[in-house]
Amino acid sequence: MGTINLLEACRENKNLKAIVNVTTDKCYENRENPEIAYKENEPMGGFDPYSNSKACSELVTDSYRKSFYKSGEKIGIATARAGNVIGGGDFAADRLIPDCICGIMKGEKIIVRNPDSTRPWQHVLEPLAGYLMLAESLCKSPKVFSAGWNFGPKEKDAKSVRDIMNTFCKSWGNDAIYEIKKNPDALHEASYLKLDSSKAKKKLLWKPRWDSLTAVKKTVEWYKVYQAKGDLDEITSRQIESYYG
Repeated sequence: MGTINLLEACRENKNLKAIVNVTTDKCYENRENPEIAYKENEPMGGFDPYSNSKACSELVTDSYRKSFYKSGEKIGIATARAGNVIGGGDFAADRLIPDCICGIMKGEKIIVRNPDSTRPWQHVLEPLAGYLMLAESLCKSPKVFSAGWNFGPKEKDAKSVRDIMNTFCKSWGNDAIYEIKKNPDALHEASYLKLDSSKAKKKLLWKPRWDSLTAVKKTVEWYKVYQAKGDLDEITSRQIESYYG
């Protein structure tokens, strides 16, 4: 309903040129097959309510695209799906890196519950660059680019939570220690998920710039400045410049 309310408001705005609805890679009907990297034409689905809600948002957007923006002559409308995004400034609950930072700040061990789950890890600047390129392309050629788009990392950067934790703790230093505590009563969580971003690479000329190791190091760098009460504007601007440099 949030997507519907937003798109209804967009219909009333006559000055819009493009709409990009960012959902998630979890919108796909995940078969949890390590050999499969999901493409934009894969079925929508979602085992858990969160994933299913994102699939619903995708379907709603597609419905509005077909019903109210079908000519594609004035307003382009697209959806974008990224991988597991990490980076400075994220303090949301129940997310791996923010939970790590919270544990370190409290002087506690980091608790990891699903160490073998594999995800497509990427720095936040990767999909953000893609979203901006997509919006620009929608403004220029709305009919051509009004569709769904994946912005995932390279295949080698689909790594387990354990791999990312080892990289994070090594990058942070001696005060970062994690402990595995599996919860048998935990809700279902997909064990494997990977995106195919060949469409964005070919048609938008977008491509990942930082591998997962660099993504973790840049994330640690940002939070180290945060911990030291340093200049967050400066570190953020410097990382953006480094990304495009």
